[in-house]
Amino acid sequence: MEIYLIRHTTPNIEKGICYGQSDLDLDENYASEFKTIQSKIPIAGSIKVYSSPLKRCSLLAKQFNNEVHYDNRLKELDFGNWEMKLWDAIPEKELTPWMSNFVNTAVPGGESYTQLASRVKAFFEDILNSGAKENLIIIAHAGPMRAFLSSILDIDLKDSFNIKINYGDIFHLKKEANTIRLITEVPI
Repeated sequence: MEIYLIRHTTPNIEKGICYGQSDLDLDENYASEFKTIQSKIPIAGSIKVYSSPLKRCSLLAKQFNNEVHYDNRLKELDFGNWEMKLWDAIPEKELTPWMSNFVNTAVPGGESYTQLASRVKAFFEDILNSGAKENLIIIAHAGPMRAFLSSILDIDLKDSFNIKINYGDIFHLKKEANTIRLITEVPI
């Protein structure tokens, strides 16, 4: 089984704003970004598409197949009280503890990176155990993708932000028996 893990295209939001599970529209260049993504995926035959239900992923997912399986476990980190605030406007007394241990410290009203990694791991375990034979396209966000790739590459979660993931990036994986093998070279 071939698996293509894809980060959504560029969202329509100003730089410097904290967003995770906010439901954002896509940038006006969406159509050309999609064509670039589509040209890099040589899937033939039956495909099954999974996606975060957030608009910036679901719009891309629908381009591949009308039948999309939405899964909340693919959502970006829940930034809770910080959603849609300028990073510079987040109180230092809240930001400092999180920045010093973002893996285990939950954002006020949100979640920790460990919690995100746990739900992403559960999603991929379900995929492995499903017995599905179709090729998969999975549309997600950088946080869930880094968490999953760090487990494949045996990288600590705290170091997973060294994995560079741009908007529209694609990671090709292959499921063989009960394992997932990474085909794409990962820039670290």
